[in-house]
Amino acid sequence: MLDLKISEMIAMQRDLQEKNQGKWAPLSPKEGRSYLLWMLEEMGEAIAIIKKRGEGAIMDEPGVREAFVEELVDVMMYYIDLLACFEIDAHEFSQAFMKKYSKNMARDYASEYKEYLQSK
Repeated sequence: MLDLKISEMIAMQRDLQEKNQGKWAPLSPKEGRSYLLWMLEEMGEAIAIIKKRGEGAIMDEPGVREAFVEELVDVMMYYIDLLACFEIDAHEFSQAFMKKYSKNMARDYASEYKEYLQSK
C-alpha cells in the first residue's frame, strides 16, 4: 500500500516547482498568500462536488469519488507548497502536529463549549 510521508510530498512538490520554474509563482514567503488562496479555491471545488453530488455519490460512484479525491489532492499539493513557502520542513511540521494532537487529546471540548456559550 502506498503511503507518502510529508518529506516525500515536499520533495515531489519541489520537483514539480523546478519543472515549472518561470511559469509558476516561486515558493517564497512573498507568494505564500497566493498559495493559500489557491488552496482555498481547490477546497471550494471539493465543496462543490459535495453540494452538487452529495456524500452518497462520493461513496458509491467511482467517477465522482475520483473527482473528489483529485480535488483533495490539489488542496494537499497547495498545502505542501504553502509549507515550502515558509520553509516549514517535515520535522517542524511533525513536531507541531504532535504537540497540537497531545493538547487536543487532553481537552474537554464539551466543557469548553459550554463555558464559551455561557460567557456570551
